[in-house]
Amino acid sequence: MQKVNYHDEDTIWFTGFKPNLQAQLRLFCFPHAGGGSSIFSSWTQFLPSAIELYPVQLPGRENRFKERPFTRLAPLIEALASILYPRLDRPFAFFGHSMGALISFELTRSIRTKFSLSPVQLFISGHPAPQLSVQDNIPHLLPEQAIEKVRSFGGTPETVLQNTELMQLIMPTLLADFELCRTYRYRSQDPLDCPISVFGGWEDPDVSQENLALWACQTRRSFILQMLPGNHFFFRSAQHLLLQSIARDLDLIRKPTDERCTENR
Repeated sequence: MQKVNYHDEDTIWFTGFKPNLQAQLRLFCFPHAGGGSSIFSSWTQFLPSAIELYPVQLPGRENRFKERPFTRLAPLIEALASILYPRLDRPFAFFGHSMGALISFELTRSIRTKFSLSPVQLFISGHPAPQLSVQDNIPHLLPEQAIEKVRSFGGTPETVLQNTELMQLIMPTLLADFELCRTYRYRSQDPLDCPISVFGGWEDPDVSQENLALWACQTRRSFILQMLPGNHFFFRSAQHLLLQSIARDLDLIRKPTDERCTENR
């Protein structure tokens, strides 16, 4: 596997990345619909120095605002697998929240097929088990419906949602991300060979504990479910608890077990 060159043009995919040559493990983080890599900007302050953080910047947001966002998951996964491959030369893990959880899951399956590689841990946050994806024809969201959907999640200030100029700027990316999720179709494959840790918010109106627990079917290894205080954006409001759990679970990979467990710590 080739040595990483941190000056490659594709580093645009990792905006905010700070090299940590002493790190033992790389943690790649994927944002929710409409989100950019900046949502992970504070994580390096709270994670152990042994973890090198890779916040993934998708097209259509923040410094990549002028690029066209993906509206289908398959081509995004193909692009990400190619971009990440040179950086998978040491132990790595994936974290994704909401849409990012779906990305990290399908990316894990893709690199297993393409490269026979696997993360040491898959962290899923705020997304139901993928086999629950609706197969019926769901209509496209109109801009006003997208705003209502974001409002229902909680965590976005009303002043932002009522800022017409701002919402017009971010609406194309938001609609593209919702379209990506809308058109996702789960395909059955063998369970993953990496442990899965799943996080949910107790007050999340759309993602239940029961639907999160069904992620256990997607792994042959250990499974942990942790519910945290907060709504769909609990990864912000309960960030300290979330990062504590991530650091602890990554330490646990040194003590592998085939036991499955569901915990509400």
